[in-house]
Amino acid sequence: MLGLREEEMPDQHDRSRWPEMHAKFAAIFRTRTRDEWCALAEGRDVCIAPVMSLAEAPDHPHLRVRQTFVERDGVIQPAPAPRFSRTPGEIQSAPALPGEHTDEVLGDWGFTAIELETLREAGAIA
Repeated sequence: MLGLREEEMPDQHDRSRWPEMHAKFAAIFRTRTRDEWCALAEGRDVCIAPVMSLAEAPDHPHLRVRQTFVERDGVIQPAPAPRFSRTPGEIQSAPALPGEHTDEVLGDWGFTAIELETLREAGAIA
């Protein structure tokens, strides 16, 4: 799939050659898009999976069939894991909104109200 011949490959345990191989693999992987590599791997006995954003992962056919994502209160999110047949997991509430618990969490870490206000004024938190 990569176009490499076995005799070109060093012993995988030879750490002194890892930087060289890293560069070689990186150059090869840059020759195609993620989707092109996935299409090329389709139907082959290879261990490959695309790295997807949280926005695109719920639409991946494998993840859809496995019901890896669920919708709760209009928000798509990862389903509870692991899954047990006798005690299935359940999402208790909608996920927090971005920044919803910022003051509480930073307060737990010792930030004072004055420090929080300074961070807010600087635009570091909302």
